[in-house]
Amino acid sequence: MDRHAKDETATTQATGGQIDRRDVLKMTGVGMATVGMMSLLDTSSASAQDMSRGAANFYTSDKVALEKVTFKSQYQMDVVGNLFAPKGLNRDARNPAIIVGHPMGAVKEQSSNLYATKLAEQGFVTLAIDLPFWGESAGQPRNMVSPDLYAEAFSAAADYLGTQPFVDRNRIGVLGICGSGSFAVSAAKIDPRLRAVATVSMYDMGSANRNALNHSLTLEQRKEIIAAAAEQRYVEFAGGEVAVAGGTDLVLSANTHPIQREFYDFYRTPRGEFTPAGASPQRTTKPTVTSNVKFMNFYPFNDIETISPRPMLFISGDQAHSREFSQDAYTRAAEPKELVWVPGAGHVDLYDRVDLIPFAKLTSFFNQNLAA
Repeated sequence: MDRHAKDETATTQATGGQIDRRDVLKMTGVGMATVGMMSLLDTSSASAQDMSRGAANFYTSDKVALEKVTFKSQYQMDVVGNLFAPKGLNRDARNPAIIVGHPMGAVKEQSSNLYATKLAEQGFVTLAIDLPFWGESAGQPRNMVSPDLYAEAFSAAADYLGTQPFVDRNRIGVLGICGSGSFAVSAAKIDPRLRAVATVSMYDMGSANRNALNHSLTLEQRKEIIAAAAEQRYVEFAGGEVAVAGGTDLVLSANTHPIQREFYDFYRTPRGEFTPAGASPQRTTKPTVTSNVKFMNFYPFNDIETISPRPMLFISGDQAHSREFSQDAYTRAAEPKELVWVPGAGHVDLYDRVDLIPFAKLTSFFNQNLAA
């Protein structure tokens, strides 16, 4: 804890197929626990729904207008988003805009709508998108992992916003929550139209799957995961059921890991549960087994320094099990950059706890860096 305090002063995750539970836990970075992590989280924290500290995932505002929009990616796939704008927005002017990406395994109605609404209240045009294969966006099979298509969705959102008469294409920012933080970074490296980059509770989905938290996954375990996914491809190629794994547990038990309890409290209770039309609540949050290994080839922080001189802001709870990823990105990034630790906040806390989320910091960051 002392190390993070120093950092603050210096810089102000039902299965398908025949995969058993142990294999499920190996198939996602979120499911891999680290030695000593038990002491960092309250083991009873999600035994009941916790709506404390301002949890408000489904927040709406009478100050903001909402419109559902659909646009094509470069791969001619539909990307669906919720476009938020302050009521009374001058549509004859060119306004700054922010693209908001949801946590990995989530959909736009989980966390990203909240952020988009709050930022729209501050005068920004905001666009909360569903990543391909998730929510209302296109892609089959559902819940497939494709880091390249995820990153492309952010650039497609910039295409859309930059061609709207009320948006200034030279003042488009991006905000990625959890896994979308790494997808937004990946997009920004090759899309200079993303002028300011912010992440909250970021997961490096590449490292989380290659190494697990604190590099607790061995190379042999990684090879077992890859081999199991390769074998499952034969099953699905022959017409078998698409297997999903990882994500958030469907039930709690005495042996449920604290990190899973943290996610359960959001994804499996009324606090944040959302099942898109046509989807099964048994499969929400769970990526397909055969595609999840694609994260092994995902290195979003390589060359992150080339985003400079565009500014980057990394926000994480100082109690977050994921804090290593924000620290890593910050260390690798070039100036201008800032790392903000939120005192007392865990990873999922920053999904929806408005009493903890530093909206003022996000507002000032985008106001400063998307100025006319």
